[in-house]
Amino acid sequence: MRRQVRERRRNRSDAEREAAARQLAHRVLALPELTGADTVAAYVSTAAEPGTLPLRTELRRRGARVLLPVLRADDDLDWALDEGPLARGRRGVAEPAGARLGTDAITQATVVVCPAAAVALDGTRLGHGGGSYDRALTRSAGLLVALVHDDELVEVLPREPHDQPVHVAITPGRTVRLPVRGRPTPTAPD
Repeated sequence: MRRQVRERRRNRSDAEREAAARQLAHRVLALPELTGADTVAAYVSTAAEPGTLPLRTELRRRGARVLLPVLRADDDLDWALDEGPLARGRRGVAEPAGARLGTDAITQATVVVCPAAAVALDGTRLGHGGGSYDRALTRSAGLLVALVHDDELVEVLPREPHDQPVHVAITPGRTVRLPVRGRPTPTAPD
């Protein structure tokens, strides 16, 4: 399935990618959990992934601290602030060049926006196969949000014991709250 998703993503035009990135940013920014959030974890999207640049830019403009992942040698995720130039990290993935904040920095994030190849309606997130995000998401008490294209929100996916479910799937066309078993879905304060 990952191979199929990568192929479909590669076939999207630049215009489609840019429009999707703007729509995703709008939908994420409309989440009530982001109202007043001072720290949000996000990621630097690759060329084929649903884009995060408009979202990251607007979060910083609103005054939020944006944490970005840094892939460690043990494949766990460290975090650094999205506040300056990006560098090429392990496996060629762009990452912030600034000071590392440690693996537990994700605990400060009210909302964690994470990459996914697909998301099922029960909250199962299909990652990219390395397990880095699954390890990191176990540390988070924030709202877990996965960004995918409309055709990547599916009925069902296989779930391994280590897979961490997400609370919300956001596509360019819709925002879906997911019933996550064993983990309550955070809600906005009254």
